Amino acid sequence: MTRILITGASGMIGRALVRSLAGHEVIATDLAPADDFPSDVIFEELDVTGEDAGRVMSRYHPEVVVHLASIVTPPKGMHRKTAYAVDVTGTRNVLNAARENGVRRLVVTSSGAAYGYHADNPVPLRETDPLRGNTVFPYAYHKRLVEEMLAEARQVTPELEQVVLRVGTVLGQGTDNQITALFHKPRLLAIRGCDSPFVFIWTEDLARILQRAATDGPAGIFNVAGDGVMSIEDLANALGKSVLHLPAGLLRTALAIAHPLGVSRYGPEQVRFLQYRPVLANDALKSVFGYVPAKSSREVFDIWKQAAGL
Repeated sequence: MTRILITGASGMIGRALVRSLAGHEVIATDLAPADDFPSDVIFEELDVTGEDAGRVMSRYHPEVVVHLASIVTPPKGMHRKTAYAVDVTGTRNVLNAARENGVRRLVVTSSGAAYGYHADNPVPLRETDPLRGNTVFPYAYHKRLVEEMLAEARQVTPELEQVVLRVGTVLGQGTDNQITALFHKPRLLAIRGCDSPFVFIWTEDLARILQRAATDGPAGIFNVAGDGVMSIEDLANALGKSVLHLPAGLLRTALAIAHPLGVSRYGPEQVRFLQYRPVLANDALKSVFGYVPAKSSREVFDIWKQAAGL
């Protein structure tokens, strides 16, 4: 039995991870408990942006901390400073509390977005490729800053093991975010001349990977994605929809006009997001970390599509 503390435990992935850790002593933390936490799970309210991490860890002295708390899809109107406070300051608070309280292992969910959205990104990206999360994309930039912080900590505090998971697009039953919103459109949008394939990871696969990371898996940095990719055309065929191919310049101009008027929540930078999505290699996940995803990207998409009624 291992004593494991989880931040962001009430989210979709956190709840799945809690269920997978039966037999371990789990301290689930978040702003509020989930309705489906098992009865033997200890819940503690924890806001990562303040001093709660130190208070809770000094009370329970966990051996392992799994840090999931993050702003993946900011709600409309959320200020960038708020997302920074959770993603970057929150991770710093959790990291410092882990060091101060003798935590043996820290597991952090980073993102493939930390590589950034760039025309010259290798396809696929491997863990040794540079992290260039674009400043214009808060989530990508924040994950890059988090990883730089963790890299420094590995030098200063090598006794604190780290497992850093650069996660691709997560899909499963009930997933609803800015990515899945694209799939609900009457037509899928593509940038002319850019394939920009998607790589998906099943929610249950991610929970099992986190379970291994928190228990008997090796330390290290690992891309997390299912096998294979799906192009926009593949997605459209699976959904029975057509694809609208637009020139990058035209869409950039349209968004530059629409965003200030409040017609679109996205600005012209969104074109780069559509053009250059990071494609993650999962070789190290399978050969070094020792986990082969149960579902390929295509199978994951089918699971989501059926659950979404599409």
